[in-house]
Amino acid sequence: MKSLRSLISWSAFILLAGLLVFSALVYGASELLLQRFVDGRLLVLTETLAEFVEQYPAFFEQSGNGTDPTNELTESSTEPHVLPDVTHALRVFSIDGSLLWRSSHASIHASLPPRVLEQVRLNNLLFETHDAPDGTPARHLFRFFTGKGRMRYILQTETSLLHYQETLNGLVFLFTLGSGATLILAWVGSLWMAKKVMAPIEALCTSAETMSEADLGKRLVVDSPYREFRRLTQAVNSVLDQFQRGSEVQRNFCEIAAHEMKTPLTILQGNLEVALMKARTTEEYHEVLLNNLQQVDRLIALTRPLLTLAKFTSSKPPVHLVPLDLEPLIQELVDELMILADDREITLAFEPRPVPPVLGDAQWLKQALINLLDNALRYTPSGGSVTVRLQTVGHEVAIEVADTGHGIEPENIPHLFERFYRTDWARAKDAAGTGLGLPIVKEIMEAHGGSISVTSEVNKGSVFTLRVPALTQQVASA
Repeated sequence: MKSLRSLISWSAFILLAGLLVFSALVYGASELLLQRFVDGRLLVLTETLAEFVEQYPAFFEQSGNGTDPTNELTESSTEPHVLPDVTHALRVFSIDGSLLWRSSHASIHASLPPRVLEQVRLNNLLFETHDAPDGTPARHLFRFFTGKGRMRYILQTETSLLHYQETLNGLVFLFTLGSGATLILAWVGSLWMAKKVMAPIEALCTSAETMSEADLGKRLVVDSPYREFRRLTQAVNSVLDQFQRGSEVQRNFCEIAAHEMKTPLTILQGNLEVALMKARTTEEYHEVLLNNLQQVDRLIALTRPLLTLAKFTSSKPPVHLVPLDLEPLIQELVDELMILADDREITLAFEPRPVPPVLGDAQWLKQALINLLDNALRYTPSGGSVTVRLQTVGHEVAIEVADTGHGIEPENIPHLFERFYRTDWARAKDAAGTGLGLPIVKEIMEAHGGSISVTSEVNKGSVFTLRVPALTQQVASA
């Protein structure tokens, strides 16, 4: 597993590679510019020598008298030398390569090699680099020139590359020194930065690793001036808040479920113990079995919604969303419950309106409506009514289940969707209820990306509203 420190080490290698590439590019560009500068100076000197020869065509006949135009050609009263102490040598060769004249700084060359003669004749200009007799590299320029009287010459200018080499060597030294210093500073700075960065993370990891279930109420504190670490700490604390709430809900759920299951199990145990204390008649055993069967039915009625809640609280709720038309589904369900409503002398009606389709699971949406309609029919007195309305509200499809029952006290409404929560009036009306019907409806709607809400007024009734996002035309056509 990689660490942040290894990443910093890699960054140092990347910096080193970048410095090497940059140094190589600058060195190459500098070498090219210096060579062009030297070649330019040689070309200027050669042109000057050509002009001199053209002005003084009899100069070579007087060369034995010691005439030396070197100072006149290589020094200028108006332009100082750019590269001081650089020795320039001048030579003039005949067309066959024999030496006609040389400056006082030039070494003696008997003649030019045939290769040079051929290339000068073809190209007029030829640049070459050779080592001087003392081992110093020198740059040479050969130029083909036709003077007066159709006399043809080969002019050669030569300059030492000593300062050229010293300049490049100095550049290499500066690059080496600068790159090394930069790399050392970057390495030390990266280690310091890594230490500054890792210190809050190490403190955060240590605090998180030492935290137990008993410490869920505590929150992590990181002393760092950087907002990124404060944001990280807030994010971890937010996760701890959610985990604490989930743990508390799970603990309360287990406690309440155990309490709800304890009552029928205790009754079962008591009935069996009493039945075994002495011999009973057939009728007495029959009565005990019936009582125990009722408690078993109560346990089954409790475990079924518990299993449903367990499915929906998992990471993948058991819903399969497909395009769905709600009107026929609701109409079918209302028709099925019409017999139950007639037995209780309650008017059950459905008021549909044109609505777009939704993405839903028919089985689970039907289960949510059954839970709401079952509660409405159970807590609505004879002569009352239960009405199901279907309509579009904005980008959602709303299903309203309105009844004319007892209603819900305002203080109970915020707790209706808590597991095992039941109002005192509901407990007195129906002792067999589990308090899991509405929480299951809430989980089903959230799995559909929807919601459930309720409005109620005591002695007038309640309205439970399911909202499901409408299916857009693009999704429907796809």
